[in-house]
Amino acid sequence: MIHTAAHPVLIDSPFMPPGYLAYANFSNDIIRIGKCDLGHGIFANKNIAKNETTLTFEGPRINFLQTKTKGSWECMPLQIDSDLYIDTLPVGVFVNHSCAPNAGIKRDKDLVALRPISKGEEIRFDYSTTMQEKSFTMECRCGQPGCRHIVDDFNTLPETQKTAYLQKGVVMSFIARDYRYNFINSKCADQTNRGYKSSRILL
Repeated sequence: MIHTAAHPVLIDSPFMPPGYLAYANFSNDIIRIGKCDLGHGIFANKNIAKNETTLTFEGPRINFLQTKTKGSWECMPLQIDSDLYIDTLPVGVFVNHSCAPNAGIKRDKDLVALRPISKGEEIRFDYSTTMQEKSFTMECRCGQPGCRHIVDDFNTLPETQKTAYLQKGVVMSFIARDYRYNFINSKCADQTNRGYKSSRILL
């Protein structure tokens, strides 16, 4: 299903923590919440170095079926395993998606700069690096050159992009594990087939 309201208007919701709107003015030494073209987002409060952690995603753990009770907020939980999600709390819930991100998630919870980020710049990551559920998609409005227009599971990304994210270590562990397993199996199968063909030629 495609959700056109990928970034809902910030209103009190029974699916969000009490006092959600109070976080709209959040600020610390590293980041702040501010207004952007998608509503609200996370912005750098200082010059951030490459590989520096900007925030850690926090929240109770929920399962896939529980994410489906959230309606227009379904895009907010962060998938960390095949049937396990972080029900993201502020301030992490304000981080927006980009098809050309300047940050990525390492260790399944830490949002880390992929390059130097200037003070005042919005911090975004690619949601697809956390998605592998064959259920949820949403419209992308990041506006970046090469925007995919639809945010979908990791396995729908172009091979070059998947490889780049895996090499940077910004793909959820459960997805990276499955991807490496499938890659190794395909290589083994290819080598077996080539060996079989060689033996036929020798015969």
